Amino acid sequence: MNKPDRKQGLTYAESGVDIAAGDEAVQRIKTLARKTFNSQVLSDIGAFGGLFKPELSGFERPVLVASTDSVGTKLKIAFMTGIHNTVGEDLVNHCVNDILVQGARPLFFLDYIGIGHIKPKAMAELVSGVSRACYNTGTALLGGETAELPDLYQPGEYDLAGFIVGIVDESKIVDGSTIKPGDICLGLPSNGLHTNGYTMARKVAFEIANLKPDDRIDELGSTIAEALMKIHRCYASVIHNLLEKHQIKGMAHITGGGIAGNLNRVLPDSCDAEIQKKSWPVLPIFKFLEKSGNIDPDDIYSAFNMGIGYIIVVEASKADAIEADLNNMGEKVYRIGLITEGTGVVRLIE
Repeated sequence: MNKPDRKQGLTYAESGVDIAAGDEAVQRIKTLARKTFNSQVLSDIGAFGGLFKPELSGFERPVLVASTDSVGTKLKIAFMTGIHNTVGEDLVNHCVNDILVQGARPLFFLDYIGIGHIKPKAMAELVSGVSRACYNTGTALLGGETAELPDLYQPGEYDLAGFIVGIVDESKIVDGSTIKPGDICLGLPSNGLHTNGYTMARKVAFEIANLKPDDRIDELGSTIAEALMKIHRCYASVIHNLLEKHQIKGMAHITGGGIAGNLNRVLPDSCDAEIQKKSWPVLPIFKFLEKSGNIDPDDIYSAFNMGIGYIIVVEASKADAIEADLNNMGEKVYRIGLITEGTGVVRLIE
C-alpha cells in the first residue's frame, strides 16, 4: 500500500476520525430520535442545544428533577456478544427509575457515546435501544453527543452515558421525610442484574467458571450471556399508577450498593430498616454466581440487587390495599421489611 503523499497534508481521517461516518451516523440517529418527539420538543437533532417547552398544565408548583448515569461494565458483555441494541434500554430505564423514586415523570433524555471509530450501522443499533426505551416511557430523546476518540477506546468498544430531566409537583415529591417506625417495606422484583455488579459477575462467569458467552447453564434456562444481558426493568408505569391512588412515603431504586446501600438514602436519621432476606425468592443468576465464585454473603448483597429492583415504604395500615393494587396490575410484590427506630441504617437479617 502506498503511503499518502505528505505534500498534500495530513487528513482528519488519517488521524483516525471519520467525519463522513459521523455525519451518516447522525442522520440515522435523527430518524430514531424523532420517533420520541412530542409537541413539547421545539428543535431537531443536530442543533447545538435541544429546545423543550414543557406543558405545565396540572402542575401548581412544578419542580425539575435531573439525574445522570451510565451502563457501566455491562457493556463488556455487549462487546463479547455483539449485542448492542439493548444496552440503550438499560441506560434509559435506569435513569427513569432514578428520578421515579422522587415521584417525577421524565420529560427528556440526552445520551453521550464515546467510541473509537464510528460505524453508522452499529451506532444506529446502539441508539435504537435508547429510542425504544424513551418512546416506551414517554421521554423525548432531545439530543446527545457522539465523540469519535480513537486514542481512548479499543476497536469495537464504546462508552454510553445518559442524562435525564423530569418533573414533579412540589406537593407530590416523595422524599422519605414522613417515614416512621412501623412502616412497611414492599419489594418489587428485578429480572436480573439490571446494570450493577458486572465487574464481579464477569470475573466469576468468565474467569473463575471459565465460561464462554454462549455456554448454556441448565439452572438458568439460558446461556450465561442471555442471563447477564437481561434488560434493566423500568418501574415507571406501575409506580405512577400507585401514586395516583396511594400515599407512598419513600422509594428506593436498588442499584450499586444493593438494598442496604440504596434504601438508606431515603431513611430519616431517626429510622432504621430491617429487611428479611428470606422474604423473596433470590433469582437463579445470583445463586449461580454466589456458588461459582464462592462469594461471601455480605459481598453478594452489596454488589447485586439479589432479586429486588425497587422498594416502596408505606404505612402499615395501607400495605394490604397497595399490595392488592399491585397484584391487580400483574405486578409481583413482596413484604420484605419493617421500619424501626434507629439512626438511618439498613440491616439485612436472616
